[in-house]
Amino acid sequence: QVQLVESGGGLVQAGGSLRLSCAASGRIFNINVMGWYRQAPGKQRELVAIITSGGGTNYADSMKGRFTISRDNAKNTVYLQMNSLKSEDTGVYSCNARVTTSTLSSMNYWGKGTLVTVSS
Repeated sequence: QVQLVESGGGLVQAGGSLRLSCAASGRIFNINVMGWYRQAPGKQRELVAIITSGGGTNYADSMKGRFTISRDNAKNTVYLQMNSLKSEDTGVYSCNARVTTSTLSSMNYWGKGTLVTVSS
């Protein structure tokens, strides 16, 4: 079994910054892609950014230049540095990981999410 635990959410004023972390634990053999998704109030969940084990990244257009995704493979942890936050960035940010377990099965896992609230 694999668990993903996010941290770092909270209340911030518009223009401010937050750094989210997501740590994966359990019977992990390898993690390929890790990513962040968010769900704003009344909206569907959307991609924020993803990062491969080799460091390749992809961002949603609205986050380019403001958000930076990174990871520490030794710690099975992915980070999201969010700068110049806007009120529309408010939402629940969830971590996702494509994990190959110690039994060599491959599955997508999700964290429970962390709430980010940006006040204007």
